[in-house]
Amino acid sequence: MSGVFYGIGVGPGDPELLTIKAIHAIEKVDVLIAPKTEKKDGSVALTIARPYLKKDVEIVYQVFPMVKDFADSTEAWEANKSEILALLKAGKNVAFLTLGDPMFYSTYIYVYRLLEHEGIDIETIPGIPAFAAIGSKLGYPIVEGNDILSVIPATADMESIRKAVAASDNVVLMKVYKNFPEIADLLEENGMAEHAVMVSRCGLPDERRIDDISAHKNEPVNYLSTILTRKNIG
Repeated sequence: MSGVFYGIGVGPGDPELLTIKAIHAIEKVDVLIAPKTEKKDGSVALTIARPYLKKDVEIVYQVFPMVKDFADSTEAWEANKSEILALLKAGKNVAFLTLGDPMFYSTYIYVYRLLEHEGIDIETIPGIPAFAAIGSKLGYPIVEGNDILSVIPATADMESIRKAVAASDNVVLMKVYKNFPEIADLLEENGMAEHAVMVSRCGLPDERRIDDISAHKNEPVNYLSTILTRKNIG
């Protein structure tokens, strides 16, 4: 019998934010797939989950190219797919760890699409996204009443970001790093800079909070940076 494939959201950084279901899955799997990029060693998701690993678990690092469309790099994706399928067919239960939630701007989505028609058992376990953790930690309501919320990847083109911000009461901006100055200016134009807060690497030892984003907009920020903001505060 083939094993079960688990997609596990480990949350934004604090190991205590993993769900009980996620912890139980991590404790019983035979193999953990730890995603990483070509440029960096190690895996943030694995670091978060490490307190719950069993001693004899096998850890497999897989490199996932940072591309807009995974079809542009089919060779790497197919190699990773073949490795996962081989482990499953050997009867091993395999877990893919991902930051935040597996179905929310996650590499896991592409892995899931590669495997969903392969006749294997797949179980996806949700995780807490960074913006939810930030809102709770800071006492910052993300939406209330009839507020309209937009969750925007700051990696999108600026015109799309501009339209989404203009149409929203509240905004979550994720992956704010390359264009932080432009994002800060845009929020100023829309009267949202005053109420904005940015947290980088939420829940990790080097977490950073910036309240006055306009004053810090020319500083380098980490890829795992999220802004919460709104037009009106009651």
